[in-house]
Amino acid sequence: MLELRDVDVFIDASQILRKVTLSAGESEAICLVGRNGAGKTTTLRTIMGYRRPAAGTITFKGEAIGGLPTHAIAARGIGFAPEDSGVFADLSVAENIEIATWTRPGGRPAAERLALAYEIFPRLRGYAARGGAQLSGGERKMLSIARALALDPDLLVLDEPFEGLSPAIIPLIGESISAITRLGRTIVIAESNIHHVPAWTRRLYVIERGEIIFAGTLDEAHRDRAVLRVIGGRAS
Repeated sequence: MLELRDVDVFIDASQILRKVTLSAGESEAICLVGRNGAGKTTTLRTIMGYRRPAAGTITFKGEAIGGLPTHAIAARGIGFAPEDSGVFADLSVAENIEIATWTRPGGRPAAERLALAYEIFPRLRGYAARGGAQLSGGERKMLSIARALALDPDLLVLDEPFEGLSPAIIPLIGESISAITRLGRTIVIAESNIHHVPAWTRRLYVIERGEIIFAGTLDEAHRDRAVLRVIGGRAS
């Protein structure tokens, strides 16, 4: 469904990504893991059109999307929840979610998409009238993912969905994301902590200094001493 092949990205004169190659198949959940500054967010933002590849290709459902504007990529069915959540502080929870139905007006009726977003994140239903600025960090993460889901995407791109959250809220958000995978949506997650990678993740990629240095299963990553050293785990 999604494939990056030999993608290079520069910011000003600095090369941030070097021949990044990864893929996510239909109904598959993959995770991109790396330290802060390794290139995770740049990879996701390049998928979403915020950055233009200097070389390489990005395809979604067989169509080249590298360099397309962000709104065009979203309209093709890719939802994005950024690391900072991107919640509109001056809008209510309900309005934040509804915006996604305007961004991609085709497909399923808006009412069905909104109902699904609240089904996956039922806590938000009780906060529908609350302003975005009145939410906790965990609630903003929920809202950001719910808004991306209301786009009715085939692919969800989630940047650090568990970062900075209390241990009590991480399992709740993890179960909600798992429920989305059971709907058959493809999910790409970026994470800096391998211990936050959900067990149901199909494949794992490790990025270091803008390069993919490992591709395999979560179990294989835990057995790889070099990988654990890079991403802050402990090699036994």
